Amino acid sequence: MLLIENLKWRYATKKYDHSKKVSEIDLSKIKEAIQLSASSYGLQLFQVLDIVSPQIREKLKPASWGQDQITEASHLFVFCNYSDVKDENIDEYINLKANTQGLDLNSLQGYGDFVKGKMNEKSIEQKQIWTAKQTYIALSSALAACSELKIDSTPMEGFEPDTYEEILGLKEKGLKASIILAIGFRSDEDLSQHGKKVRKSMDSIFEIIK
Repeated sequence: MLLIENLKWRYATKKYDHSKKVSEIDLSKIKEAIQLSASSYGLQLFQVLDIVSPQIREKLKPASWGQDQITEASHLFVFCNYSDVKDENIDEYINLKANTQGLDLNSLQGYGDFVKGKMNEKSIEQKQIWTAKQTYIALSSALAACSELKIDSTPMEGFEPDTYEEILGLKEKGLKASIILAIGFRSDEDLSQHGKKVRKSMDSIFEIIK
């Protein structure tokens, strides 16, 4: 199983070689893995910002605890979750599903109403927590894709969401910054790559209930 070997290879890269760039072909594969990621109810209530501008990345660095990956990595993804879940978001998905699968829109009305009901049970804060969790599912697909392509990656929670949202104008877009992913190629000077992977034992993680 190549996935296991790929996951053994990857680590949270601390220092990138800023002279090496991810090819557009590989970048499109990573983005497609994110697009195809699992999502609760299939709604995909998140958006990923690919921060290309060096100037914006420099502005984001102080709000990222000064971490060098923000500016040195080939690409920087900011995973954003919807700040609210509205009935229109559900309707958009139901329409997309009907058009994609050639289904009668009326046949999906019951499912749409069910999802709306579950969403409307939640407070705004609960919705934001729920949509933020969806970004982590998408992130895991990105990490797996990067490892298969032998592209280094660093998932990063060490940043100031409010400052990110101000710099990137996320409030106006109905988005909140959830988690960051830096991708690129490790520097020869990154000593972290030589460390043995530290993980709990299988027995301490898994419990068999009979």
